[in-house]
Amino acid sequence: AYNEAESIIGVLTSIVGKYPEIDIIVVDDGSYDKTAELAKLTNKASVISLPYNIGIGGCVQTGFKYAQKRGYKYAIQFDGDGQHLVEEINKILSPVISGEADCVIGSRFVQSGDNYEPDLLRKWGIYILQMFSYAYIGQRISDQTSGFRAYNEDCIAVLADYYPKDYPEPEVIILLGRNHYKIKEVYTQMRERQGGVSSIPVWQGPYYIIKVLVAMSMARLRKKRKYLQKEMRNG
Repeated sequence: AYNEAESIIGVLTSIVGKYPEIDIIVVDDGSYDKTAELAKLTNKASVISLPYNIGIGGCVQTGFKYAQKRGYKYAIQFDGDGQHLVEEINKILSPVISGEADCVIGSRFVQSGDNYEPDLLRKWGIYILQMFSYAYIGQRISDQTSGFRAYNEDCIAVLADYYPKDYPEPEVIILLGRNHYKIKEVYTQMRERQGGVSSIPVWQGPYYIIKVLVAMSMARLRKKRKYLQKEMRNG
């Protein structure tokens, strides 16, 4: 969460209301508003406040380190801006619990008819990222920037140590795909953000795409990590 004071209480309340058994950790990425203070006041989540804004990669990795240290079998990545719907959590979590997938991504684009209609620039960016993911891991991922994801214990262990730092979601797909983790997309609805500002401004679109493609290419060129959790377990 980064400057999500407008939405954080609603997000936490909605999760606890439907899934009271879920443990929630809010990682406050050096917000200068009252995000952390409001999250603590709800008494619905543990809060880690980073000393300054380190970006989405380091922020999310903090959550994975927390989950790994405490031995959680599953982790859900859920943005603090109110875009994700708590009613959709079971869609991404169930295939992970059943063993159908190691990582499940909530996607707006795996079926037609969704109300979300990206502008032309974003459409081209989405298409380019799909082509690169297919070329690199043999799987076309339709919504690579989605921050609504579920992971199993193996993925938690890997990403606690090797989570990309900048705009990480597309690179994570290559990292997991290259190491034979099963990735699945399911259709989920999303709404307009309820607070805060996007980390990817529209005017930075071309720069963002170029930067992500370079990162994905570098991830593709790296040797497969033989020390990843799954291979360690298999001996």
